[in-house]
Amino acid sequence: MLQGRVNYTVRLAAAAPPLQPDWTDPFWRQAETLKVEHFRPEGSDHCPDTSARLLYDANGLYGIFRVQDRYVRCVRTQYHDPVWKDSCVEFFAQPRPDRGYFNFEFNCGGAFLCSYITNPERTPEGFKEFIKVPASIGQTIRVKSSLPQRVEPEITTPVVWMLSFWIPLALFEHYLGPLGTLPGQVWRGNFFKCAEENSHPHWASWLPVDEFNFHRPNCFGSLRLA
Repeated sequence: MLQGRVNYTVRLAAAAPPLQPDWTDPFWRQAETLKVEHFRPEGSDHCPDTSARLLYDANGLYGIFRVQDRYVRCVRTQYHDPVWKDSCVEFFAQPRPDRGYFNFEFNCGGAFLCSYITNPERTPEGFKEFIKVPASIGQTIRVKSSLPQRVEPEITTPVVWMLSFWIPLALFEHYLGPLGTLPGQVWRGNFFKCAEENSHPHWASWLPVDEFNFHRPNCFGSLRLA
């Protein structure tokens, strides 16, 4: 849908940041800001203001989300739990246009999942062709949230929460092989905000998806590594 268009520039980090989820940290001033603002009509009238930033260096990708939210709930705590059912943010990345993509899904308590998906056609098991990234690799991802690990009962008043993450390049290379020189590469991807099992469900994306399904690589935008 948006192939060939450069939608977001991932700038080279001047130094490795602290992992603390602090949107105001000077480190993040060097990053461009994007908005996750395309809400699906299947959701409720709650449309949380969600922003994200992404940077990279020779070791990995650094990301942060900031969400002005309400009706926040989070009960999943383990790797590969169905975190998308909680108040959740997500980043999908496809480093090579002729290979699969990775979904990184984080609930607001910091629990997450990650898979390498080569055919996102839906099946009872999840997808037609995919690999759940095992814990031995997935746990090299670092995640930190400003909220507690569990949020139950639901927070019904306005709240701002942030989540930062670091994904090592070695995780991508385990499935794709050496990525080579990074500056100048154009990856593809999308960013999301969702909540399914709360009082006000919603589903939003950075770039719009053409059906009620985030796993639409044809709808990914371009991520240029500066």
